[in-house]
This record gives sequence, structure tokens and C-alpha cells, in this order.
Amino acid sequence: TTDDRAKKETEEHSSGRSITNKRMPTIIGGSVPVVEHDGLSIVEWAGNVASKNDTLSIATVEVTQPTSEPWLTLDYDEWLCVTSGSIQLHYMDANDEEITLTVRQGQTAFVSKGERFRPVFDEPTKYIPVCFPAFRPDRCKREGGDDVTEKLKKLHDAPAPQHIDKNDYKDYEVLYHMCQTRLWEEAVAQERAYFPPTFEADGMFTHATAVPARLITTANHFYTHTQGDWICIQLSRKALYKLGIDTIFEEAKPVGTTDSNSSWEAWVCPHIYGGIPTHIDGIVTKTFRMEREPDGAFLSIVGLTDV
Repeated sequence: TTDDRAKKETEEHSSGRSITNKRMPTIIGGSVPVVEHDGLSIVEWAGNVASKNDTLSIATVEVTQPTSEPWLTLDYDEWLCVTSGSIQLHYMDANDEEITLTVRQGQTAFVSKGERFRPVFDEPTKYIPVCFPAFRPDRCKREGGDDVTEKLKKLHDAPAPQHIDKNDYKDYEVLYHMCQTRLWEEAVAQERAYFPPTFEADGMFTHATAVPARLITTANHFYTHTQGDWICIQLSRKALYKLGIDTIFEEAKPVGTTDSNSSWEAWVCPHIYGGIPTHIDGIVTKTFRMEREPDGAFLSIVGLTDV
């Protein structure tokens, strides 16, 4: 009957099958960095950005320094799964007294739609927020006099600003660059600077990032066609600058003849205007091995993106 079909469609929608209309596993999207601001990094895995679907959203969030949010009221249910660190959830009880709930590593907290609360981060923290329906900036009502809401809207779904103020990025000290192991080891053996193969074509700079969560996405966009092993090197921006090698934060740019992804319009990326010295201590602070599939796809950066 019509009622039976409607009931079945409702059940399928609530189970997530309505996203694909297929009774089989399927890829619905992928990780998309949506926020990088003042020690806050958010990568969406499903939702209005990552999977173009409003049913629910799943993200990974990293807070690198103590901070707090204003009072929030959500137009969605939210599950907060803390994987490291802790979150202090402040709320008002029936007597209008402020209460604090501490959500520790390995715990999950639930905040229901319409509930008013204030998250506080006393230490570096990583957590997974699951929102139903999916997160949108207009569904997260923020109190207070800051402009975080506008920044979230811009970072979530708007193009990067035409003018990038380099002073906004002066405190970013740690940089990451991915390269072919063979080419890097050749430069090290010869005690010379390393230059990526597309250095001149790209505009005489070396591509880098200050956001580890973007590395695998970037590698799978630009480098899957290359053969052999890859590494990711961690660099000191300050040490490079002491040698006269400046790093400028700019919009995402092509690598060789491959253009950047259209979904990266909000990204601001560090470009190192010079090669990377291999024979001077303090430039390279860490080296990470990159894991790949047989077809060339990049899986993880051991010790960096898999922790």
C-alpha cells in the first residue's frame, strides 16, 4: 500500500540508505578541511561540504591551544566523541546555576537540539562531532560580541578573500612538504638544496602546508601518478627565513600542469620561495614515511596523520 511504501522510505532515509538508493557499500564523499583558524582545525568527512548531503555531518576537530566558545544553541542534535584531551561543557541547571560537565578522552557526550551550552578547552584536544541534521553555520547560534560566526561561514562555504594579510599567518612556524624519497635522498647525498620537479613551472616556490590534515587530500589530488616511495618532511619556517628563504601564505595554486581542487578556494597555503637546504641542521625537524596503495593512492603519513 501507499502507507507501507511511505513507511519503508522513511526507514531507509533514517538508516542512511536514501543517500545512495543502493543496497551496497558506496563512497559518498571524502575528507575536506573546512576551518583552519587560531589553533582550530576542522575536517569534514560527511555533510554539506564533504558529501553534499544534509542528512548528518561527521567531522574531526583539533584544538591545539586552550580556548573557549561563546554560549551556543544548536538547531541539531550533536554527539561529541573525545579522542584525546577533554572538553568542559558549561550549562545552566533548573535553578539557573552554571554547571560543568567534563568529557574526557574515550567518552561521548550528547547535546540535544535547542540546548544552550558553552564548550571550554583547557588543553589540546581532538574530538569527533556528529550532527543530525548536518552542521551548517546558520544552525549554530552563537552569543557574544565576536565575529566567529562570520568567519565560520566564510571558511565553510565561501571563496578565499581576494586580499590575504600575511600578518595573520606570522605565527605559523611548522611547515610540511611532501616529496619523492628518491629525489630527496639524491639532494641529501650531494649536500645541496632540494627543489621539487615543478619548482620553476610553479613560479619559483616550493609547495607546503601548515595543516597536516590536508596532506593526504593534496597528495591524492596531485601525485598519485608518480611511481615509488614518498616522504613528508617537517620544516622550521624560522630556520628557513634565517637563510633568506621566505614563506608567504597565498591561495592554493597549481602543481605543474595540474590545477588545484575547486573545493580549496578557502585554503590559504604556505609557499616557500626557494629550495630546501638538506645539509644545514635545524631546517628539517622530522621525516615521516608515506603509505600508498598499489594503484598509487596515498593512505597515511606514518606518525603524523595516523595518530
